[in-house]
Amino acid sequence: MIRLRGGWALAAFASFTGCGSSGASGDEAGGRSALEEATAANPFRERSPLPFEAPPFDRIHDADYPTAIEEGMRKNLAEVAAIAEQAEPPTFVNTIEALELSARPLARVLKVFSAITRADTNEVLQRIQADMAPKLAALHDAIWLDARLFARVEQLFERRDGLGLDAEQRFLLEKYRRDFVLAGARLSAADQAVLRALNAEEAKLTTEFEASLLAATNAAALVVATRAELAGLDDGAIAVTAEEAKRRGLDGKWVLTLKNFTRQPPLASLANRDVRRRLHEASVARAEQGDVRDTRALCRRLAELRARKAQLLGFESYAAYGLADQMARTPDAAIDLMTRMVPAATAKARGELAKMQALADAQANSLLDRFPLAAWDWSFYAEQVRKAEFDLDDAALRPYFALDRVLRDGVFFAANRLYGLTFKERLDFPTYHPDVRVFEVDDADGTARAIFYADYFARPSKQGGAWEDTFVDPSGLLGTKCVVFNVCNFTKPAAGQPALLSFDEVTTIFHEFGHALHAILSDVKYPSLAGTNVPRDFVEFPSQFNEHFATEPAVLASYARHYGTGEPMPAALVEKLKRSRTFDQGYQTTAYLAAALLDMAWHTLPASAPPQDVGAFEAEALKRFRVDLPEVPPRYRTPYFAHIWEGGYAAGYYAYLWAEVLDHDAWYWFVEHGGMTRENGQRFRDLVLSRGGTKEAAELFKSFRGREPSVEPLLIERGLK
Repeated sequence: MIRLRGGWALAAFASFTGCGSSGASGDEAGGRSALEEATAANPFRERSPLPFEAPPFDRIHDADYPTAIEEGMRKNLAEVAAIAEQAEPPTFVNTIEALELSARPLARVLKVFSAITRADTNEVLQRIQADMAPKLAALHDAIWLDARLFARVEQLFERRDGLGLDAEQRFLLEKYRRDFVLAGARLSAADQAVLRALNAEEAKLTTEFEASLLAATNAAALVVATRAELAGLDDGAIAVTAEEAKRRGLDGKWVLTLKNFTRQPPLASLANRDVRRRLHEASVARAEQGDVRDTRALCRRLAELRARKAQLLGFESYAAYGLADQMARTPDAAIDLMTRMVPAATAKARGELAKMQALADAQANSLLDRFPLAAWDWSFYAEQVRKAEFDLDDAALRPYFALDRVLRDGVFFAANRLYGLTFKERLDFPTYHPDVRVFEVDDADGTARAIFYADYFARPSKQGGAWEDTFVDPSGLLGTKCVVFNVCNFTKPAAGQPALLSFDEVTTIFHEFGHALHAILSDVKYPSLAGTNVPRDFVEFPSQFNEHFATEPAVLASYARHYGTGEPMPAALVEKLKRSRTFDQGYQTTAYLAAALLDMAWHTLPASAPPQDVGAFEAEALKRFRVDLPEVPPRYRTPYFAHIWEGGYAAGYYAYLWAEVLDHDAWYWFVEHGGMTRENGQRFRDLVLSRGGTKEAAELFKSFRGREPSVEPLLIERGLK
């Protein structure tokens, strides 16, 4: 997942990514105000002295954020007012480029604050976040609803054919004009006032959702009274649960923490069915306990606000509004792609269930001991079926997936073979948490290209999931290079033990680094078009494409080595891993489709819809789309669906499937043209990764593939055809 614009912290420049970048601005212009004097020592006031302007975390304190954000907002408003009020007729340089160059002080602080409040938050930061969210939403509206500014952009748009713009400049101008319209620039003053109120409330509620969900997830961790109840888990995993219990003051007990999705990883190993049930129920009900952490009222209200906003802007639903500038264009197109896959996915899931039920029945001592499998049984019996059919289980794979080796000899190795990049760990950079590692990224010619931060272990102060974002965006206009980070939530091993990953977690590392490559290899002048500033349903294409290299023979041979002996994964085990690639795809596809269609159900509600009962609405939506398999709950249920309520993917969770069509089809091009060669990597770099959002996404894909995308490779790779 990538952290998209439009979340609370970047609300001030949703779509206005020029404001999210470093670069020239009015930092030193004019005399200093009292506020400037008071904040002169603030580390965000000036450019960071570190290479690439990486954040000086050793100098940053929680108290620095409010004054830096307030001062940044003040300066941003002044910069935009100067652009809007200038007497000179609008030109591309004095209007569009000027906007691209603005808001440097605000960008510096928000880039860091947005990252820290998700990766290492605390009560102080959450209070600051709650206070700033509506102010940032108001700043967003002050800019995007400024009639003078829009008039200048509109004049340029109307004269675009005679301005002598190059292709990138013209595309940027058209993007600005579209973004102003979608932000409400054409509305009447009265309607704009209503829109401002809706935006302010939405910003407030998304912030509340984020804090509530983190608290709910931490509180819902399952406390286990005896070690015997954890039968099936290995010693390392049990040690982690004991350490977590001790951290919570529960000495002599064991605590299973929750990941931010429905199916919890320990379910595959726990032999005690009652413990599996309790863990599953804790997962699905984490944020609906009727207490202060209950998110259902927030979800319901956010859906209502978004529907009203869409209606105000002339759209029949928020999904129609949200997809207006995406590849899919319409909710119907996205829903059609998903619903066409439902019959094959659910049929495959039912077939998988039948195999597991037969296995469970065969293991029963008598007819009275038999039971119909439930959602909490799926992972446990699926693992047994995988072992029976492929002679493969997760415990056999983990010793070959040590985190350090996966990163160094897998992810970095592939990036070197494909794009010529090299990586050197930097121990001299300050970080925001001791678990974070920093690497310098050099290009094939030896020039320093980026700084990469890796933050892989879960902790109570971190939001669930995995994501990528930047501290500094690359831009030719601004003369800045990329400072990028990946965040995951892998279980931190007990002291002295290696971090051993599941293959799903290996894939996650490759996925998030695919996003990082999209930023690192960006070669674009204008920051609003650089790196991952592309449509949601295209942004997951490079990341999902990068997942393929986790099983590329040369890459797998490089990193899949036993953590203790260094011996490579046996050829027979490699073959079993590859043969099992479509295993459990019925479940995984159905669970994903259920979540994505649930997202669409919430965001296709019209503004006239009455308030919804969250549980009843969810059940009806799953039934309507025929993904209501009780044994296969949605990957995310409504109350903990962070992607859509605070993560920037509202009406956009379908994007993973849309992009998967692109990624498998692009992978088949690689296979057809000799596989993992430097030449093929350079082509993908030149035509996709380096271009950011400088063209329509469909054109970028077609320039690489040579034709429109085909869905056939997706169906084959998921084992649905």
